[in-house]
Amino acid sequence: MAGLLSKERIVAAPGFNRWRVPPAALAIHLSIGMAYGFSVFWLPLSKAVGLTEPVSCPAGTSLWDVAFVTTCDWKVSQLGWMYTLFFVFLGSSAAVFGRWVERVGPRRAGVVAACCWGGGFFIAALGVQLHQLWLLWLGSGVIGGTGLGIGYISPVSTLIKWFPDRRGMATGMAIMGFGGGALIGSPLANRLMQHFGTATSVGVFETFLILGTIYFVAMMLGAFGYRLPPTGWQPAGWIPPAVRAGQMVTSGHVHVDRAWRTPQFWLLWAVLCLNVSAGIGVIGMASPMIQEVFGATATAGAAFAALLSFFNIAGRIGWASASDRLGRKRTYTVFFVLGALLYAAVPAAGHLGNVTLFTAIFCVILTMYGGGFATIPAYLADLFGTQFVGAIHGRLLTAWSTAGILGPVLVNYIREYQLAHGVPASQAYNVTMYILAGLLVLGLLCNLAVRPVALAAQMSEAELEAARRAH
Repeated sequence: MAGLLSKERIVAAPGFNRWRVPPAALAIHLSIGMAYGFSVFWLPLSKAVGLTEPVSCPAGTSLWDVAFVTTCDWKVSQLGWMYTLFFVFLGSSAAVFGRWVERVGPRRAGVVAACCWGGGFFIAALGVQLHQLWLLWLGSGVIGGTGLGIGYISPVSTLIKWFPDRRGMATGMAIMGFGGGALIGSPLANRLMQHFGTATSVGVFETFLILGTIYFVAMMLGAFGYRLPPTGWQPAGWIPPAVRAGQMVTSGHVHVDRAWRTPQFWLLWAVLCLNVSAGIGVIGMASPMIQEVFGATATAGAAFAALLSFFNIAGRIGWASASDRLGRKRTYTVFFVLGALLYAAVPAAGHLGNVTLFTAIFCVILTMYGGGFATIPAYLADLFGTQFVGAIHGRLLTAWSTAGILGPVLVNYIREYQLAHGVPASQAYNVTMYILAGLLVLGLLCNLAVRPVALAAQMSEAELEAARRAH
């Protein structure tokens, strides 16, 4: 098995069609993208004991006690810790295992990700069956979140090496799958819960087992579909553009241990964190927001959330591909300038009662939220080279973990503060939108400060050759 998973075994033979690699990456990203759709389980699981109505825990029951209690139902807020754990462990595992992924190659990383993500569902299913919340946190949150991080970064450097002529499009093709996983997984999970639901079960146990199996198989197929280009490979007929002094695309390579010490790394960390903080808070509150601002129905709120998911996906491939022509720095400048203006316009759209304008604004915002994820790996490759881009990207994803806490906290707590001080529900998001616009202005300043990495930080030919032999 060690030989079957070895990095040397997956070096492509001459004449290999590079377009066979993106579907392998999609198989993994569509699977782990179900993390965005886990909210579909909250309400059924909140009635796992009561079945028709939640059975409340005795007053004074602590969160620690709830993790082990079997006689009362879990609250949605307690189940929601899985969502937080997903993104905390996604970022931390990507940072910790990034260099390992580069060393062992995408196939072995994909197999480990499949075991973690699929196995996490199985452990969570046991938690549902035994009614042990800590097993759900451990299975899906911790172990599954680790699989998220490893699976997320596994195709990045591979695709960039196969598509040096279209880096943005290449990473966009894979990362759009992460945005689309919930569009496939959520309806499937709903159908499965309806099918397995009975008078004595909400159907989540069986649903977790089936989804875990489906995702494990799909991710294993993706892992074994990966291939690496031979060292020095280039697309037929493609001539690398000449690198001019001060240009934002380097022909050299920066070691991961040097990259994270450069100001460029931390500027891009802030760029990603601020862009994601603004978008992720809106995604989490999309349905209640349109209901409270316009008095829409719950069905309309769900449709609004689904529409935003579609534009999130479209932005990942659209903006990432456009960045190949615009350049990464210009693309992010558009994200921050246009995004700040759109967030600032949201209160006016709500005041006018124009639901079409309100919806259109957020659809455009979500394209840039998704586009930011898909463009950042290519931005890193432009600045630091491709040799360690997967490991550098892994460390940068700690910005996502930070944003996963910062964004929802800003949106949720400012809303609650507004409501507690008598602000009508239809206006409870106005201050939040202005604050999010301010975050994007800070992101713009960070992006404008990005400069080419100093030549002194780049690896010498001898260092590069030694790194290639070691990996």
